[in-house]
Amino acid sequence: MDRRSKVQYLKAIYRRYAKAKGQEKGEILNEFCKNCHYNRKYAIRILNGPEPQRHRKKLTRHREPVYDSKVIWVIENLWRTSGYLWSHRLKAAIPLWMPWLKERFPITSEIEQQLLTISSSTIDRKLRNKKIYLKKRLYGSTKPGSLLKNQIPIKIDRWDIKIPGFLEIDLVDHCGVSSEGTFIHSLNCVDIHTCWVETRAVMGKGQDNVLEAIKDIKESLPFNLKGIDSDNGSEFINYHLKKFCDQTKIQFTRGRAYKKNDNAHIEQKNWTHVRKIFGYTRLDTYKILEMMNDLCKNELNLFLNFFQPSVKLVKKVRIGSKYRRVYDAPQTPFQRVCQSEHIDPAKLKQLRYKFTFLDPFILSKNIQRKLSLIIRIAHNRADKQRQDGNKAFALSRAL
Repeated sequence: MDRRSKVQYLKAIYRRYAKAKGQEKGEILNEFCKNCHYNRKYAIRILNGPEPQRHRKKLTRHREPVYDSKVIWVIENLWRTSGYLWSHRLKAAIPLWMPWLKERFPITSEIEQQLLTISSSTIDRKLRNKKIYLKKRLYGSTKPGSLLKNQIPIKIDRWDIKIPGFLEIDLVDHCGVSSEGTFIHSLNCVDIHTCWVETRAVMGKGQDNVLEAIKDIKESLPFNLKGIDSDNGSEFINYHLKKFCDQTKIQFTRGRAYKKNDNAHIEQKNWTHVRKIFGYTRLDTYKILEMMNDLCKNELNLFLNFFQPSVKLVKKVRIGSKYRRVYDAPQTPFQRVCQSEHIDPAKLKQLRYKFTFLDPFILSKNIQRKLSLIIRIAHNRADKQRQDGNKAFALSRAL
């Protein structure tokens, strides 16, 4: 008999032994010594000692669920449609998306109130099981260049910018598992003050193609372009872009070599606005290039800037050896543009007029449709190249 069994046996006979008298007590004692192999004096001592503690059943308090299953169902659909937003951003998106949610889901006044009052921590708990399917991956990168570095100053005051028009820019490659040959890059830009984002697809890293994409982005911005901040890649550090910035009086700065935190804004957007959307498939045809630019200039641009709230770092407080970061309330880039005093009233009026005709669910559906077509074309091309390679290899072995 193991120790646990002996303890349980002691608990079972303790009270019966205490109430027994004379011969009955002796029989219980003999039985206890025989079963547990105890010395008689030791058995008498523990039977006459303090009563062994009995395990009390833990009282569990059952709390009735506050949020109805329909509320969680609506939140899951909103989270999926909005591109898997972080809980704080998703909470800020709920009132923004509410008019379109009411059109697609049976939302009563009670459900609406619960949606507007649910906390970000509760959203995290309710979506915990869903989030295990999302995997974070590493960013792509480009090799640093060395041209004109002495003529282009390093920017160090990015956190103090209070007006729109200063962009951080970067290229994200779509080379798949091999960087050989020519393939598509995404030129990603983000405004420091308003978080307004613009993306263009370019074939290769040619200086002329990158410059044309920057000019196209300049014309699409709802504010005047005042400055750009890039890394040290040769696609940016070249005479073509430097001359263009000098002629148009655009401030051109760069980050320090091998210091990605100098371009922290755009490095974060590279994941949320490029990798998370286009993935890691190799994209290398002009047909795909045209389709990507059509998506980036239309549905994707409207969806990211009008319906995806984001947070901005307000300050960093040093506490001992660590920093505590303080962020502002989540807002969409469109909301920040509307609050700025440095926006052209005519452009702002056009944006507000355009916003009245937008439906985030339709935009999300069209984005997924176009993305599926792009990925399908890319995979079909990759399969064909793999088959051709296998045939060439088999032919070479036969010869």
